[in-house]
Amino acid sequence: MREVVSDIYTWPWFSEPHGYNFNGHLIRHAGGNLCIDPVEPAEEELNEIARRGVARILLTNRNHSRAANKVRARTGARTAIHPADAPHARSQSADLDDELNIGEKVGPLTVVGVPGKSPGEVALHWPERKILIVGDAVVGDPPGRCKLLPEKVVDDPARLRESVRSLLELDFDILLPGDGAPILQGAKERLRELVATFAE
Repeated sequence: MREVVSDIYTWPWFSEPHGYNFNGHLIRHAGGNLCIDPVEPAEEELNEIARRGVARILLTNRNHSRAANKVRARTGARTAIHPADAPHARSQSADLDDELNIGEKVGPLTVVGVPGKSPGEVALHWPERKILIVGDAVVGDPPGRCKLLPEKVVDDPARLRESVRSLLELDFDILLPGDGAPILQGAKERLRELVATFAE
């Protein structure tokens, strides 16, 4: 695991078909550590996660349960997802405990709705630190730039574009994606460049 920004750790799982990393994140926070979209960890990474402790596992969408059950089993953390994406995640054998609702605060993070890829897709915004954590709403690829997933894997492409456009209303400079490379400065400008390519 590496500290990508202060008190936020990440570990990757390389996806051959996509050609970029899938990323799990662990946020160290006094109110309880948060694990977001955990990808399959190596044994030493799982040991490190367990050593640090996890209070809650947050899933940004129905396809990011990934290694949540493994982390949940080792740490006793509760797993949360938006209710609209819960049925699919359960069908993929995810053990779920709680709902993530739009506008809710989980530790330092505010839950932001970004439906389109799936109906319950969320982003997590840490306004005080100008950090935005996304799941499948935006991909960090190629490194230093943003893109959308191919429309064939998106439920409602027009709605996704509208959701991504609405993220520009938030105050952020750092983008930590579940898929692809993080953008550690100027991220809002990179997102604005992506939105500028959308047809009206």
